[in-house]
Amino acid sequence: MEPQVIKMYAAREQIYPREAKGRYATWRWVCVWLTQLAFYGLPWLTWNGRQALLFDLTTRKFYIFGVVLWPQDFIYLAALLIICAYLLFLVTAIAGRVWCGFSCPQTVYTEIFLWVERRIEGTRSARMALDKQGPSVRKAFKKTAKHLVWGAIALWTGFTFVGYFTPIKELAHAVTTLNFGPWEWFWVLFYSLATYGNAGWLREQVCKYMCPYARFQSAMFDQDTLIITYDAKRGEPRGAMSKKAGNNDKLGDCIDCTLCVQVCPTGIDIRNGLQYECIGCAACVDACNSVMDKVDRPRGLVRYSTDHAMENNFNSKQIRQRAMRPRVLIYTSILALIIIAVCTSLALRTPLKMDVIRDRGSMGREVEDGMIENVYRLQIMNTSEQSQHFKISASGLPGLTLLTREEVTLQPTETLGWPIRLRVPHGVGEKGSNKIAIELQSLDDPSLHVRESAVFIVPR
Repeated sequence: MEPQVIKMYAAREQIYPREAKGRYATWRWVCVWLTQLAFYGLPWLTWNGRQALLFDLTTRKFYIFGVVLWPQDFIYLAALLIICAYLLFLVTAIAGRVWCGFSCPQTVYTEIFLWVERRIEGTRSARMALDKQGPSVRKAFKKTAKHLVWGAIALWTGFTFVGYFTPIKELAHAVTTLNFGPWEWFWVLFYSLATYGNAGWLREQVCKYMCPYARFQSAMFDQDTLIITYDAKRGEPRGAMSKKAGNNDKLGDCIDCTLCVQVCPTGIDIRNGLQYECIGCAACVDACNSVMDKVDRPRGLVRYSTDHAMENNFNSKQIRQRAMRPRVLIYTSILALIIIAVCTSLALRTPLKMDVIRDRGSMGREVEDGMIENVYRLQIMNTSEQSQHFKISASGLPGLTLLTREEVTLQPTETLGWPIRLRVPHGVGEKGSNKIAIELQSLDDPSLHVRESAVFIVPR
């Protein structure tokens, strides 16, 4: 008996996706334009004289249009990530991997890189023939031109990405003067290399082997989730159309042209049923519909549908009715509650923060005239983008007096450490700790104030 060789790893087969044209291809390019206009354009927008969207790690301030978030406001960023996650769950439960097929950065940049490849190297058959050719000047020229354009797109993408964390106008000036810092160089090149490698070389391997979403998507799918489906009842048995009369009556609508496989960016055959490699881009739907038009058959042999719809021949209205099922309603309710809570919290958020820190080097002490003095340091933050004029006051003990200047001005988004001294007459308060309150009141806006508790120490 001859030994049997089992390959634990199969070498990758190069995929040459054919260009698809149709309704879903148009929508995919609409998503490409919208996402890239947003990505490349947002860092250049200004708001109140500064970058509209900036995660400034150096100053530890996150600017999101009219909102300025500090490290203490990290909960809002966490809430934003939770909202995005629930929104992804909701969309997946209703329409499957539509995010992967139309808006995922991997899909978007792969689509852009493929467009460049087609413009330079030609159609699918031309690209396959070019790769089979031996070394030549023509081949070297085409390959070099393609990779140069890919590299330029990747570098611009890396530059833009870093522009969300370093003011992009300063970054642009640093580029012209070649005055990049080491971290800017690292992240621009790292993100550029990631874009170039993922969209230019790895492509479908990212979706099939590296993306965790492909692995746990089945947990969010059910029989009423919209997926790309092949109507086997209508399409089988498949076979090429014959010119002889009566021969086509025994065949289904699928003429086995394999165009649905040729346009698939992950190289699967949708006629084999739902597979985790399917990203829901609907390129096979466009390809199949174009073939059905040519052979004078109804569209929809490959289409968006659900398992229940395929089994029970549901129409579009019935599919929409079954979309509002308990899972979808739960996701929608949780998402709505989180959004309402976050928006309410942001609307009621006080743009003034204060921390009271006792001077540990000087606890309660007796000064002239027998008065008792405590020293504090106020850490005041003006999180708004307007200058604020404040008045400091203290209460909680009879005769409690503020000795330092009681009025202070903070510039927009400024943090200020302000030392204060408080005194009480001899004999006031109990020995040890006494609760007091320190208040910061805006002189420009009466509704803006903050009150923090503190402890006044009377020596024993």
